[in-house]
Amino acid sequence: MAITRLPSAGFSITIRIAVPADASSIGRLTTSVGEAGAIVTALDVVDSDPTHVIVDLTCDTADTGHADQVVDALTALDGVDVRKVSDRTFLLHLGGKIEVHSKVSLRTRDELSRAYTPGVARVCMAIAENPADARRLTIKRNTVAVVSDGSAVLGLGNLGPAASLPVMEGKAALFKRFGGVDAWPVVLDTQDTDEIVQIVKAIAPAYGGINLEDIAAPRCFEIEARLREALDIPVFHDDQHGTAICVLAALTNALRVVGKQLADVRVVVSGAGAAGTAIMKLLLRQGVGDIIAYDRQGALHRGQSGLNPAWQWLAENTNRDNYSGDLPGAVRDADVFIGVSAPNLLTGDDIATMAKDAIVFALANPDPEVDPREARKHAAVVATGRSDQPNQINNVLAFPGVFRGMLDAHAEEFTEEMAIAAARAIADVVGEDKINPTVIVPSVFDSRVAPAVAAAVRAAAQNPASTPPPAADPGPADLPEIAANASATP
Repeated sequence: MAITRLPSAGFSITIRIAVPADASSIGRLTTSVGEAGAIVTALDVVDSDPTHVIVDLTCDTADTGHADQVVDALTALDGVDVRKVSDRTFLLHLGGKIEVHSKVSLRTRDELSRAYTPGVARVCMAIAENPADARRLTIKRNTVAVVSDGSAVLGLGNLGPAASLPVMEGKAALFKRFGGVDAWPVVLDTQDTDEIVQIVKAIAPAYGGINLEDIAAPRCFEIEARLREALDIPVFHDDQHGTAICVLAALTNALRVVGKQLADVRVVVSGAGAAGTAIMKLLLRQGVGDIIAYDRQGALHRGQSGLNPAWQWLAENTNRDNYSGDLPGAVRDADVFIGVSAPNLLTGDDIATMAKDAIVFALANPDPEVDPREARKHAAVVATGRSDQPNQINNVLAFPGVFRGMLDAHAEEFTEEMAIAAARAIADVVGEDKINPTVIVPSVFDSRVAPAVAAAVRAAAQNPASTPPPAADPGPADLPEIAANASATP
């Protein structure tokens, strides 16, 4: 059975099976699963009698269709009784992934009197007299709103607010696990820019920061820019800036591996939406040699018609030679390919045409722009957004530490200096003596990452002048502020 997609824990199933109590039965199960292209990750005996054994077989599959094929293959075996199939991803989501815990015990009348009435009235009056005390005396000091309208959920499109909620819950769980930040999903049943801005402004007093998530471009640019102007707390669009930070960190180390300088390389970026735009603008700020932006309109170039304002800006500020061909032609002789777009746009043969010691970041999820197995035959460094592949470029490397640093510094805005500082911190966690073609970013579970990012962001917030200037800065007249005009997300 040919399986082109890679099995993943995201499509893990547990199958309860009754088999005859003989020496070969369990071996037949694992062999059948392997022949079907799945990966057995656990096999547990849950019950038995003199004639039968009941087992729970857990395996990773490639998608729901592949899972069905695996179950069919097991059902077809003589003497095998498939009794139940459980999708482990759906089991994990039953009842949601987050909950609220009180920090105070409220065991006695005295504790209740201090936490609530009458004692709480004194705290309310203190904040009324000095609103800045809200950061010290309420959850505002450590709480972030994860805001989405559901218009660009992962790579799935416009699913709406209810369907976006599992992603926002997951984001909140990651904030807590990796940054110690209390985050809460705020999904909005509107995709009107003015309404979103007004709603977020209205709820902002309860939060120390706003994380915009899965809002479609180009609307996300205006929403972020207007909220940054209106609020005195940081507004961070993770699909833009989180992705750009992680890509810059990964590229920093990938270039160290191949011995190239950013100023000397040509980069092709597939996907000029939120993620791609932010990546390109941050690379331009850092002095990249040249960039070709590719999207549905083709290679963005000067003189091209029908471009929205964001694409028009890219057409005017990238693509030095004004290339106007297809994507395979764009990657020919390029040093770096960065994909934040759609699956299977390139082949291994296309990667073979890139420059010597090429770098490929194929970040579309769950299926990359090029099969990483094929890309590794020709590129020196390959990264994806997948957790089951080496060099996973994942926003969780950035956003928990970024917000931890901003909250600790009582920052009022997210800045480009913070982005650069965070990227350098992530890259440096690996260490120049540790990097190699399969290790250009730290693990998302590396306990050093979030504290290092938080410290770097805190320092940048408290003393922006201490952040080294980016290489070959094009200047504000040529390049608008990234935080107001960028975009990003794998």
